[in-house]
Amino acid sequence: MKASLLFLLACTAVLAVGARADKPEEPKALVQKVQELAQKATAMAKDAFSSLRESEAAQQARQWLSDTAELAKQRLVWLKEQLAELWKKTPAA
Repeated sequence: MKASLLFLLACTAVLAVGARADKPEEPKALVQKVQELAQKATAMAKDAFSSLRESEAAQQARQWLSDTAELAKQRLVWLKEQLAELWKKTPAA
């Protein structure tokens, strides 16, 4: 998907530059504009994918914390029960 998105952005950049070219007989200027727009499009795509990865990582972290919190609650309940049993077995001093 990354490659197809970048290819689509590059094609769009080429078409945009071609449509905006003042003089089509100046290929160096056209190539320079295409390269600049392609670099910008690539940077924007990388930023979008980075944001997506960060949000996925944050979602996984929230899920892990949620699961871990539930496990901690279960262990605290178990510990409370064990302490209550121990307290019952301890002779009054």
